[in-house]
Amino acid sequence: MLNLAELHRQMTAWRHDLHAHPEFGFEEKRTAAFVAAKLRQFGLDEVVEGVGGTGVVATLKRGGGNRAIALRADMDALRIAEQGTAAYRSTSPGLMHACGHDGHVAMLLGAARMLAEDGGFDGTVRFIFQPAEEWGKGALAMIEDGLFERFPFEEIYGLHNMPASPAGAFRLRTGPLMSAEDNFEIVLRGLGGHASRPQAGSETLVAACALVTSLQTIVSRRLDPAETAVLSVTELVTDGTRNVLPGEARIRGDVRSFNPQVSAVVERQMRVIAEGTALAYNVTAEASYTREFVPLLNDGTCADEALAVARDLYGADRVATLASPNTASEDFARFLEHVPGCFAFLGNGTDSRPLHNPGYDFNDAVLLDGARFHAGIARRRLRA
Repeated sequence: MLNLAELHRQMTAWRHDLHAHPEFGFEEKRTAAFVAAKLRQFGLDEVVEGVGGTGVVATLKRGGGNRAIALRADMDALRIAEQGTAAYRSTSPGLMHACGHDGHVAMLLGAARMLAEDGGFDGTVRFIFQPAEEWGKGALAMIEDGLFERFPFEEIYGLHNMPASPAGAFRLRTGPLMSAEDNFEIVLRGLGGHASRPQAGSETLVAACALVTSLQTIVSRRLDPAETAVLSVTELVTDGTRNVLPGEARIRGDVRSFNPQVSAVVERQMRVIAEGTALAYNVTAEASYTREFVPLLNDGTCADEALAVARDLYGADRVATLASPNTASEDFARFLEHVPGCFAFLGNGTDSRPLHNPGYDFNDAVLLDGARFHAGIARRRLRA
């Protein structure tokens, strides 16, 4: 039997190495090579690199079972300058693992070694190491590269660390777990000019300010109060300066929701408000609206099975069902459009810095918890 204490030490070393060498989405060449080398060292049956650009898919078979499940981890880092002081802090200027993907990779590598050495299942396990999760393109790239045709599986499971939740706490829910993310940009164009003569043109800044305020009425006045949506304006950029009234203004932001019909209403009303505001202020408006992430919807059976595994491993006091979904987004949802599955949260500690914070760090104490969960899912869903 594999020595779990020694495995934890190895996983911690892997995690620190990955943390010190972060790579942005579709640039994870070193990370992918690191992952592939470890998987081959563990003796997996097949390790394929370059899936969807820089993704890695490994296969482990035991017994004669014909069922297959998948376990997934994301590999990419963020364009954030790390402020941490750990000995393993980022060596790549302007890049850091501020979302814990280094820990996710280490946990799935640990599970791969556990299952390769100790078995305990009958069938096929696919280990998916995905690029470019942060900007919602990696899962689609792997799918478009034939993931389901080349490496078929019937279910998929994944984990994400969760700051502010007790270390090792396991949380999930059936149905909506994480939201869709839509991005928008509205460009207002008019006639800029001297700040002392606003009547001589049709400047765009006042129109933009009015539009930002009006956009907030979409959620409060155009959606059913029983539905959930968040509309956030995150940028307002103009071509003006201290004494120049702008002739162009760009408004950017994002929208979170759990229902495609809600997303459609938001887009439609945004275009109506943009056009009406532009008319009122004698400027023009051009709106673009894109859907970057789809809602993450956990399958009921898979969620129940994941909860059962977690209770067996951690004890019922560390496991809970979430009362409401999370308005962050995850492109794991793209896999769930093709097969049933379950995504869950693993607590990173109540004193953890938030995700995407320059001082964030993954909690090494929960590495073994995540590896045991992945292995436990494989053994429960592919019972020997």
